Amino acid sequence: MYPVSEAFLQAVQGNTRKYYWTGKITTAGGVVYPFTQEDIVKGSGYITAQCCGNSEIELGAVYAAEMGISLFLDIDRYTLEDAKVELSYHLRLADGTYEAVSMGIFEVSEANRTVHVLELKAYDRMLRFDRAFNGFETIGTAYGMMALCSTACGVELAQIQSEIEAFPNGSELLSIYPENDIETYRDVLYFIAQVLGGFFCINREGKLEFRQYGDTPVMEILQKHRFSSSFSDFVTRYTAVSSTNLRTQTSEYYALETDDGLTMNLGVNPLLQFGLEETRAELCGNILNALSKVNYVPFDSDTIGNPALDLGDVLTFSGGQADAQQITCVTSFTVKIGGRQSLKCVGKNPRLSQAKSKNDKNISGLLNQIEAGKIGIHTFTNASEYTIGETDVRIISIEFASKEENHAQFFGQVVVDVAAAPTARSANASGTIEIPFPFGNTEDSGGAAGTENNSGDGVDGEETTDISVDVSLPVTWTEDGKAVCYVTFELNNAEILLHHPVETWYSGKHILSLYYPIENIVPNITNTFNVYLRMEDGSGSVGIGACIASISGQAMAAAAAWDGRIDIEETVALFSVGGGLQGKGFTDVMAVETMELVQKNYSDTLSVKPGIGAFCRPVTLAGSSGTE
Repeated sequence: MYPVSEAFLQAVQGNTRKYYWTGKITTAGGVVYPFTQEDIVKGSGYITAQCCGNSEIELGAVYAAEMGISLFLDIDRYTLEDAKVELSYHLRLADGTYEAVSMGIFEVSEANRTVHVLELKAYDRMLRFDRAFNGFETIGTAYGMMALCSTACGVELAQIQSEIEAFPNGSELLSIYPENDIETYRDVLYFIAQVLGGFFCINREGKLEFRQYGDTPVMEILQKHRFSSSFSDFVTRYTAVSSTNLRTQTSEYYALETDDGLTMNLGVNPLLQFGLEETRAELCGNILNALSKVNYVPFDSDTIGNPALDLGDVLTFSGGQADAQQITCVTSFTVKIGGRQSLKCVGKNPRLSQAKSKNDKNISGLLNQIEAGKIGIHTFTNASEYTIGETDVRIISIEFASKEENHAQFFGQVVVDVAAAPTARSANASGTIEIPFPFGNTEDSGGAAGTENNSGDGVDGEETTDISVDVSLPVTWTEDGKAVCYVTFELNNAEILLHHPVETWYSGKHILSLYYPIENIVPNITNTFNVYLRMEDGSGSVGIGACIASISGQAMAAAAAWDGRIDIEETVALFSVGGGLQGKGFTDVMAVETMELVQKNYSDTLSVKPGIGAFCRPVTLAGSSGTE
C-alpha cells in the first residue's frame, strides 16, 4: 500500500468524502502544462494495472500500467511525443486539510486531438525494458542483473542491494547463457522475478520495484464499501513447483511435505540451468517457500475506492457473502477518475489440478542438439563493477566446450575509466632580459636652465643604456601522468605466458581491445578462459555492462558435463598487524579438481606473496601446495 497517514485511511472509509484530482504534463523539451479536475472530461480518466494474467497467479510478471485521459487543453499533440504525465489524488481529512497521493508517472504513447479535447493514452516506464537484450553470457546476483537492466534502459531501482539480497535466492550467484529464449531486458526481469519468487512493477515514483505475495492484510473492505462483489468457493494455494532442466531434458518436481495444492510451472528459466542438482533444488525450494504464502480467495469487486491500494496488497472482506476468515490479494485494479475502483484477484481451483499430471514431461524450447561443423559463440558481459589496481582483477570469465577437437577465437572489448597518478615535473627556464642602466648626469652643478636629457628613459636627468642579461630559473609543475595497464590471459587455470598485452593511458575513458586464438581445444570437457587486469601508476574502473567478450568456433556447445572443478576465490584488502605494520592485499585461491582418470588434486596458492616487514627484516609468506 502506498504510504499514507492514519487520517487518510479513516477519511477514505467515511460515508462521504471530498476530493479532487490534479496533474501535469511535461514535454520532452521541458515545457510543463499543469491541469486540474475542471480540465478533465468527466468519466474519461482511468488507471489500470495488473501483476497476473486473467486466470491464475503468476511468478515473474512484468506488466505495464496503463493510463487514459481526455483534457480540455489547447496543446499541440505533436509536442507530446515521450511526454510525461503525472496524476495526483487529493482527499480532504477530518481537520479540513487535504492529503495528496501520487497515482503514478506515465509516458505518452498516443495523443489524439478533436476540436476541443486532447485525448491521451500513456504507459508507465516498464515499456522501456522492451529494448533488445544483447544475449551476452552474464554472471551475477539478482541485484547485479537488475542494475544491468536498469542502466541499459534508464529506469532507476526502487530498492538497494541489501533489500534484494534479503529475498529468497537474492544473494545467490546466477548465470545467463547465450542459448536461451531471452529477447528483451523485460524478459530478463521476468526470469529474475521468478527466481526471487515475486513480480516486478513500476511504483508511483517511476522506479522499478520488486514485490512478493504476502499473507498480512493491510485493510478490511466492508460490505458498505462495495457496490458489487463476487467470491469463489475455493482457496488458491500452491504446494509444488516444476522446472525444466535443459541438460537432462526433463521436468523436475519440488513439493511441500503435504502436496495437495496447485503446481506452479516455472518452464525453462535460463537462470535455473547448468547448475548442480543440489543448487537447483535449493533455488526451487526457496521459490516454493515464497509461493506457499499464496492462500487467496479469488474475487472481483467494485468498491468506493482507496487510491492508496496497490498491486500485491493483501485484503480481507467482511459482510454479505464474504468470508472474513479468508484473505485475498489485489492482482489487478482499475481506478476511474471521479468514479469507482475495481479490484480483482485471480486464481485456479486446486481440485482441478488432479485432472492432469503434476510432473509434465513435455518440454518446450529445449536446447538444439550440437551439430558437427556448426559455428557457435559464447558471449559475456559484466553485471558488476570492477576496480583495477596494482593486483590482478578478473574481469572476464567464459566457460565453453566443444564436441570435437578444434580451435576457437577470443575477442573482447573493455571500457576503462582511468585515473592516472599525477607526475611532478621540473625544468630550467632560460632567457635574456634587458635591464636599463644609468651612466651619467647632464645637469650642471648650478642647476642652470637649458639642460637637455638625451634619453627619454632617464630619471632626474640621468642617461640610461640597456644591458642584456642571460637568466636561468628552476620551474616545477604537476601534470597528468601515464597509467600502465597489464593484461593477463588464463586458460583452464594456466597463465598464458607468451602474450601479455600492455596499454599506456592518460586519465579518462579508454577502449581496451583484446584478441587471442585458442588452439587444440580438448573435446567434451568444460574449458574456462579468464582475463585479468592490473594497473601501475594509477587506477581504473570498469562499469556495469562496460565489458563485452566472446569465444567462437566450430561445434561449440552451450555447456558440457561438469568436470568436477570447484574454484573458491577470496580477496583480502589492506590490513594492519600490531602497532601499525601494514601488509599488502593478496588473493588466496583454492582449487579442487576431479579429473576423468579419478586423479584427485588439491592446491592452495597465494598468487601474490604477502610480505610483513619490521626492523628492516622483511618476512615473506610463501604459497603452499599439495597433491593427493
